[in-house]
Amino acid sequence: MGRNLPSVKLRQNGNQQKRESKKEIPKKVTNTQPKKNEVESTSLIYPNGDTAFKSILLARFCSAIWLHITDCDETYNYWEPAHYLVFGKGLQTWEYSPEFALRSYTYLLIHALPAKIYQKLFNPNPLLIFYFVRCLLGLLCSFVEVYFYKAVCREFGVHVGRMCLAFQLFSAGMFISSTAFLPSSWAMYMMCTACAAWWTQKYEFAIFATALGSLLGWPFAALLGIPIAIDMLFLKKMYRIFLQWSVISAIAILVPMLIIDSMHFGKFVIAPWNIIKYNILGGAGPNLYGTEPFSYYLVNGFLNFNVIWVLALMTPIALLLSYFFVPSKNKSTLILPHYISLSPLFLWLFVFLLQPHKEERFLFPVYPLICLCGSITIDIIQKLVFRIWCYIKTFPHGTHYLDTTSFIMVGTFIITTLLSISRVYALYTNYHAPLDIFMELNRYPTEGRIPESTIINVCLGKDWHRFPNSFFLPNTNWNVKFIKSEFEGILPAPYSQTENGTKIIHSHFNDKNREEPSLYFDITKCHFLVDLNLGRETPLEPIYANKKDHWRVVRHFKFLNVEKSHRFFRAFYIPFVSNRYLKFSNFSLLQAVRQTKIK
Repeated sequence: MGRNLPSVKLRQNGNQQKRESKKEIPKKVTNTQPKKNEVESTSLIYPNGDTAFKSILLARFCSAIWLHITDCDETYNYWEPAHYLVFGKGLQTWEYSPEFALRSYTYLLIHALPAKIYQKLFNPNPLLIFYFVRCLLGLLCSFVEVYFYKAVCREFGVHVGRMCLAFQLFSAGMFISSTAFLPSSWAMYMMCTACAAWWTQKYEFAIFATALGSLLGWPFAALLGIPIAIDMLFLKKMYRIFLQWSVISAIAILVPMLIIDSMHFGKFVIAPWNIIKYNILGGAGPNLYGTEPFSYYLVNGFLNFNVIWVLALMTPIALLLSYFFVPSKNKSTLILPHYISLSPLFLWLFVFLLQPHKEERFLFPVYPLICLCGSITIDIIQKLVFRIWCYIKTFPHGTHYLDTTSFIMVGTFIITTLLSISRVYALYTNYHAPLDIFMELNRYPTEGRIPESTIINVCLGKDWHRFPNSFFLPNTNWNVKFIKSEFEGILPAPYSQTENGTKIIHSHFNDKNREEPSLYFDITKCHFLVDLNLGRETPLEPIYANKKDHWRVVRHFKFLNVEKSHRFFRAFYIPFVSNRYLKFSNFSLLQAVRQTKIK
C-alpha cells in the first residue's frame, strides 16, 4: 500500500508548472477564518501498482472461469472461427464469407496463435484451450486497467483513483466485459490505454492505442479518439505529431491487416471499411437483427453498474455544482479540463443511445469511464457535504473533507459491491447451464463410453444461440448440427475443411438475415440433442424430453425461465428471497435411443 501520491512536475509550452495531484478543499467556514486552506489528509491510503494489479488479476481470472458466454455473437463470430484456425474445423458465419468480409482474421489470430502454440505443445483437451485464452484476455485486461488506475490517480487525484479501482474490481459490467472475446472488449482495453496515455501526455502512445482499438478491433471505437484529436489539434496545436503518428499507426496496423486478411479471404480486403459500409453507408444494416427502445441502455447500465451508473450520468451536474460551490484554485484536473477529459464517455452515450439497434456489448468500450465518472461524482458529493457542514459546525483547523465524509464513500462502496456481487451470482446461477451441459459431453470419451474416433452429431434447435462454442466438444470428431425450429434467420455453416476453406464463397450465405433451409440437419441422424424445456411446445419445437421412445435424458441443469420469473429477482440474487420469485426449467442433454447407433 502507498501513502500520499507525490506531486507531479510537468513541462508544458516551455514553462515549468507544479500542481498538487489532489485538489485543495474549501475553506473552513467558522466565526474565525483559518489562516490558510485545509491541507490534504496525511492518512490517505491507496493501493500501489502491484497491489492493484494483483487485485484486478484475481477478479479477471474469476470472470474467465465462471462467466458464461453472454452473447451468441461472441460464439459464432469469434470462438468458432478461432476454433477453425486452431483445429481446422468450426462454424462460419456470413460475415466471414469472402463475398462480404466484414470480420478480420488478424484480430482472430491474436487470440488463436497462443491457443495454437498451447495446443501444439501440450495437446490439451479443447476445453482447457478455451479457458487458457480467456485467462490471457484477463491478464491483458489487468495490465491496461492498472495503467488506467495510475493515470487516474495522477490526473484526478488519489481519492478518485482508489474509488475508481474499487468500482472496476467489483462491478458486474467489468466482470462481463473483461474476458469477452469481442472487438468491443478489445476496444475497451485500448480505450483504457489511450486515455491513460493521453492524461499523462504520452500523445504518440494515445494515438497508436486508439488506432489499435478502432482498426484492429472495432472501427466505431475511433469515436473515442475524437476528444484526443481535439485536444491535440485545437488546444495544444500539435499538428505535426498528430499527423505523423496517425500515419505511422495506420501503416503499422493496416498493412499487416491487409496482408493477413487478403491471404485468408483470397482477395484484397479492408475489413474495417467493410463493416462501416455495411452498417452506415447503404448496407443492409444492423437493424435486421432487432431494435431496442431508448431506455435499453439506461436499464442495462443499471444492471451492470447499479448506483455507479446513476452517479456517472450525474457527473456533468456534479461538476457544475463543484465549480460554483467548492472553492479551489484549480477548477480542473492536472492536465485537462473535465469537459475534455471525460468527454469520450458522453460522446459515446450520445451516439449510441440514438441508434435503433442496441446491444449490451456496444457499451463495453466505455465501462472503465463509467467507473471513473461515478468516482468523480462521489468525490464531489463529499466536498459539497463538507462545505455545507462547515457552515453548520466548527471543525478543528486542518480538517480534511475526507476525515468527515468518508461514510459517504464507504456506504456507496458497500451498496454497489453488494449489488454487483448479487448480479454476478444471479448471472452464474441463472444462465450457466449451457456450459455445464457441454462439459458433461466431455466425459464420454474420457470415461470410455464413446470411442474417440467415433463421429458424433450434437444437435441444437431453438437453443442454437446458447451453444458456448466448439471448444466445449471433446474432439474434432464431434459435430454441431442445427435442426429446424421457429427461428427464421440465417444460421452459421461449417467451414469447408480444405486448405482454402476461408476463401470459398458459399451460396448459402446472405447479408439479409434470410433463412437458409439447406443448413438444417436431419434429426434422425442426431446422436445427442440439447434442449431447454420451457413448458410450452409447437410442432417445430416440441418438448423432446417427453419423447421417451426417441430420446433419453442423460443430464439436466436448471436454467432460468425468464418469462415466469420476477423482473428484479432474475437480475439480482437476494438470499432466502429470490428463489420464491424465480422459476427454473430443465436444460437437458438428450441421447438418441433407437434411430442412431453409436459404434
